[in-house]
Amino acid sequence: MLSLKAFAKIGAGLATFGLCGAGIGIGIIFGGLLLAVSRNPEVKEDLFRNAILGFALTEAIALFSLMVAFLILFA
Repeated sequence: MLSLKAFAKIGAGLATFGLCGAGIGIGIIFGGLLLAVSRNPEVKEDLFRNAILGFALTEAIALFSLMVAFLILFA
């Protein structure tokens, strides 16, 4: 029979799946940035600002996921 600690470790591992999604999202954001800048270099600054905003929001989701995993393990 599994103990409560084992279930907590399983839950923390499952909570870290959000980090995989964040990594994929960041790759999509900067891949789109490179594609857009290569097509229209004049709007590089505007595109870069939007890409950084998207990166920050995506990274915030990853940090929330990591925080939930730590809360499950250590609370």
